Amino acid sequence: MAKPEFTCSVTVRPLPEQADPEQGIHAYAYTIQIVNTGDITAQLIARHWVITDARGHIEEVRGLAVVGQQPLLKPGERFEYTSWTRIHTPQGSMRGTFFCMTEDARPFDAAVPEFSLSVPSSLH
Repeated sequence: MAKPEFTCSVTVRPLPEQADPEQGIHAYAYTIQIVNTGDITAQLIARHWVITDARGHIEEVRGLAVVGQQPLLKPGERFEYTSWTRIHTPQGSMRGTFFCMTEDARPFDAAVPEFSLSVPSSLH
Protein backbone atom coordinates (compact mmCIF):
# COMPACT_ATOMS: atom_id res chain seq x y z
CA MET A 1 0.00 0.00 0.00
CA ALA A 2 1.23 3.47 -0.84
CA LYS A 3 2.60 5.48 2.07
CA PRO A 4 1.47 9.11 2.36
CA GLU A 5 3.91 11.45 4.11
CA PHE A 6 4.62 15.17 4.13
CA THR A 7 7.77 16.40 5.89
CA CYS A 8 7.74 19.98 7.16
CA SER A 9 10.55 22.37 8.09
CA VAL A 10 10.38 25.94 9.39
CA THR A 11 12.43 29.12 9.45
CA VAL A 12 11.44 32.08 11.64
CA ARG A 13 12.33 35.75 11.57
CA PRO A 14 11.21 38.77 13.62
CA LEU A 15 8.60 40.98 11.97
CA PRO A 16 9.20 44.40 13.57
CA GLU A 17 6.79 46.22 11.24
CA GLN A 18 3.88 44.24 12.76
CA ALA A 19 5.13 44.47 16.36
CA ASP A 20 4.62 47.03 19.11
CA PRO A 21 6.88 45.95 22.00
CA GLU A 22 5.76 48.89 24.17
CA GLN A 23 2.22 47.47 23.96
CA GLY A 24 3.47 43.92 24.53
CA ILE A 25 2.98 42.80 20.93
CA HIS A 26 5.75 40.79 19.31
CA ALA A 27 5.47 39.56 15.72
CA TYR A 28 7.21 36.78 13.84
CA ALA A 29 7.14 35.60 10.25
CA TYR A 30 7.51 31.88 9.67
CA THR A 31 8.26 30.12 6.41
CA ILE A 32 7.05 26.55 6.13
CA GLN A 33 8.49 24.15 3.58
CA ILE A 34 6.38 21.08 2.93
CA VAL A 35 7.89 18.19 0.97
CA ASN A 36 5.96 15.14 -0.16
CA THR A 37 8.34 12.46 1.14
CA GLY A 38 5.77 9.72 0.65
CA ASP A 39 5.13 7.67 -2.45
CA ILE A 40 1.65 8.91 -3.36
CA THR A 41 0.24 12.24 -4.54
CA ALA A 42 -1.55 14.07 -1.74
CA GLN A 43 -3.13 17.42 -0.95
CA LEU A 44 -2.90 19.72 2.06
CA ILE A 45 -6.48 20.52 3.10
CA ALA A 46 -6.41 22.31 6.46
CA ARG A 47 -4.19 23.49 9.30
CA HIS A 48 -4.19 23.51 13.10
CA TRP A 49 -1.68 25.68 14.98
CA VAL A 50 -0.97 25.81 18.70
CA ILE A 51 0.77 29.09 19.59
CA THR A 52 2.18 29.45 23.11
CA ASP A 53 3.72 32.57 24.64
CA ALA A 54 6.32 32.64 27.44
CA ARG A 55 3.57 33.03 30.06
CA GLY A 56 1.93 29.80 28.93
CA HIS A 57 -1.02 31.51 27.16
CA ILE A 58 -2.16 29.21 24.35
CA GLU A 59 -3.96 30.26 21.19
CA GLU A 60 -5.24 27.68 18.72
CA VAL A 61 -5.84 28.50 15.07
CA ARG A 62 -7.72 26.16 12.74
CA GLY A 63 -8.71 26.70 9.15
CA LEU A 64 -8.87 25.46 5.62
CA ALA A 65 -5.84 25.85 3.37
CA VAL A 66 -2.60 27.75 3.98
CA VAL A 67 -2.33 31.29 2.60
CA GLY A 68 -5.46 30.55 0.56
CA GLN A 69 -4.00 27.48 -1.12
CA GLN A 70 -4.47 23.72 -0.85
CA PRO A 71 -1.37 22.47 -2.66
CA LEU A 72 -1.47 19.09 -4.40
CA LEU A 73 1.99 17.54 -4.22
CA LYS A 74 3.33 14.58 -6.16
CA PRO A 75 6.06 12.49 -4.49
CA GLY A 76 9.20 14.63 -4.23
CA GLU A 77 7.40 17.92 -4.87
CA ARG A 78 7.57 20.77 -2.38
CA PHE A 79 5.49 23.79 -1.44
CA GLU A 80 6.68 26.76 0.55
CA TYR A 81 4.74 29.62 2.10
CA THR A 82 5.27 32.42 4.57
CA SER A 83 2.79 33.63 7.15
CA TRP A 84 3.05 35.42 10.48
CA THR A 85 1.74 35.59 14.02
CA ARG A 86 1.74 37.88 17.04
CA ILE A 87 2.33 36.94 20.67
CA HIS A 88 2.32 38.96 23.90
CA THR A 89 5.82 38.01 25.10
CA PRO A 90 9.22 38.39 23.38
CA GLN A 91 9.53 34.59 23.14
CA GLY A 92 7.12 31.78 22.47
CA SER A 93 6.65 28.70 20.37
CA MET A 94 4.41 27.18 17.74
CA ARG A 95 3.60 23.67 16.62
CA GLY A 96 1.05 22.43 14.21
CA THR A 97 -0.60 19.79 12.13
CA PHE A 98 -1.68 19.82 8.52
CA PHE A 99 -4.70 17.69 7.65
CA CYS A 100 -3.97 16.07 4.30
CA MET A 101 -5.71 13.71 1.89
CA THR A 102 -4.26 11.27 -0.62
CA GLU A 103 -5.53 11.29 -4.19
CA ASP A 104 -7.54 8.16 -3.36
CA ALA A 105 -9.22 9.98 -0.41
CA ARG A 106 -7.26 8.55 2.53
CA PRO A 107 -6.72 11.15 5.26
CA PHE A 108 -3.43 11.61 7.11
CA ASP A 109 -1.79 14.24 9.30
CA ALA A 110 1.54 15.95 8.73
CA ALA A 111 3.12 17.28 11.91
CA VAL A 112 5.02 20.55 12.11
CA PRO A 113 7.45 20.06 15.00
CA GLU A 114 7.50 22.74 17.68
CA PHE A 115 9.61 25.77 16.74
CA SER A 116 10.71 28.82 18.67
CA LEU A 117 9.38 32.33 18.19
CA SER A 118 12.21 34.59 19.34
CA VAL A 119 14.67 37.19 18.16
CA PRO A 120 18.09 35.64 17.46
CA SER A 121 20.60 36.79 20.08
CA SER A 122 22.69 38.43 17.33
CA LEU A 123 19.81 40.89 16.70
CA HIS A 124 19.32 42.11 20.30
